[in-house]
Amino acid sequence: PSTDGRLATVRSVSDVGPGRARQGAIYRDGVLGRRPKVPASFPELERRARRAMSRDAFAYVAGSAGDESTARANRAAFDRWRIVPRVLRGHQTRDLRVELFGQRLPAPLLLAPVGVLEMAHPDADLAAARGAAACGLPFVQSSQASRSMEQVAAVSGSAPRWFQLYASAVDELSDSFVARAEASGCQAVVLTVDTTVLGWRPRDLDLGYLPFARGKGIAQYVTDPVFQRLVDERLAGPTSPRPPVTAGAVRTLFELSRGYPGRTTTNLRAPRARAAVETFIDVFPRPHLSWADLERLRAKTPLPLLVKGLSHPDDARRAVECGADGVIVSNHGGRQVDGALASTDALPAVRAAVDVPVLVDNGVRTGADAVLVGRPYVYGLALDGAAGVTAVLQNLIAELDLTLALVGASAVADLSTDLLVASP
Repeated sequence: PSTDGRLATVRSVSDVGPGRARQGAIYRDGVLGRRPKVPASFPELERRARRAMSRDAFAYVAGSAGDESTARANRAAFDRWRIVPRVLRGHQTRDLRVELFGQRLPAPLLLAPVGVLEMAHPDADLAAARGAAACGLPFVQSSQASRSMEQVAAVSGSAPRWFQLYASAVDELSDSFVARAEASGCQAVVLTVDTTVLGWRPRDLDLGYLPFARGKGIAQYVTDPVFQRLVDERLAGPTSPRPPVTAGAVRTLFELSRGYPGRTTTNLRAPRARAAVETFIDVFPRPHLSWADLERLRAKTPLPLLVKGLSHPDDARRAVECGADGVIVSNHGGRQVDGALASTDALPAVRAAVDVPVLVDNGVRTGADAVLVGRPYVYGLALDGAAGVTAVLQNLIAELDLTLALVGASAVADLSTDLLVASP
């Protein structure tokens, strides 16, 4: 033991790699009677997060479309491939670094855009950004964030940040979001194209719960000058009928007034918070989103532009023709189309179709290739705020490092289909 009571580290991370270093830290704490607040096992992580979150919040994060067959398919697709370890390669450490659009990342992981993070933790996007920054990994902030991109920039330091855009029904509002992303230091824009309408999500429907109707997840909007002008125009027009007064309506009004900028008591008396929610519902999403919108966005920003939500190789080719610098194979974590193709199954054809960076999300729970991580970091956030996000990422990095060691790879760049075989 060292003088402060902790067991001394025999080797540095550079000597043993992040996998063994992470294992050692957890086991040393175990000797002293301390167990991880954030479990390494995903099923246990999900179970504990479910206990920590409200019923509405967990349903919104965990739920998917229909009977959730696409979410199950995302997981099952990984099981259809088996790893073939190679041995006696003589590598002591591994290089996990990758380069994306001129950014050198310490590992091939990004935090996927997830909306309404306040449902997991009061610090919401600020905690997620801090957790990602602690690992030097990009946080892709959602259009449906609980904190504005400017607030996130203030706590992120020099850590990489991207911005995910849901195209608005009002072009000027989309343009304003992109301009703010550039001004706040975001290094890429991700256009999500698979959510022109919300999918049929029974968990939320059975609870009658949509967070946006309660003023949650609209921080990017209420801090935007174009959106506030749209709210002014609504307030200047005919007054919409008030909903009937019920106990539920009163609770919703209080929740909305508390979350809207300004004093809660003032918001309760004034109609602006309610008008903002109504305006948001009018402008989100953009049901007529088209390739012309992608071309228009390409002309609006010099930042690297990625298209998220693709499964078909023809769509990937078209996205690149319209100016996309990269594509993200995704079915929105199974939240949009029940019965959709698993992203891992869609990946090979998309990868063969384009010569730009191809990222993937959906179903990633343990050590993986170049991916966006979604629900796992949200569960870490629910359990321990920023530290919980960092713990989830450290566990993923550790497992990736150890898996590379055990399959005989010295770097992420060594990974190839030679190490895989289709499961019988």
